[in-house]
Amino acid sequence: MKVMISQPMRGKTEEQIRTERKELVEKLTKEGHDVVDTVFDDFPNGQATPLHYLAKSIEFLANVDCLVCMQGWENARGCRIEEQCAREYGKFIMYL
Repeated sequence: MKVMISQPMRGKTEEQIRTERKELVEKLTKEGHDVVDTVFDDFPNGQATPLHYLAKSIEFLANVDCLVCMQGWENARGCRIEEQCAREYGKFIMYL
């Protein structure tokens, strides 16, 4: 299954984000899933807003089978929107 991870990111560095998700990516990969990398770093420096990141994540969500919501997703605005989109459009969702 092609999987996308929804992870709270506000106030975290890219390194912190990647470290938090590394174990989950390894677990999902061992289970046979293809995990899509949604830690975006290709925006021009200082020109991306949270809405830019959310727009890109929804674009990726359209092309996966499953959304995996990491712990704390319900407290992060972007994660809640990703979860709602996944639910409304019939994606399989796993909650951690």
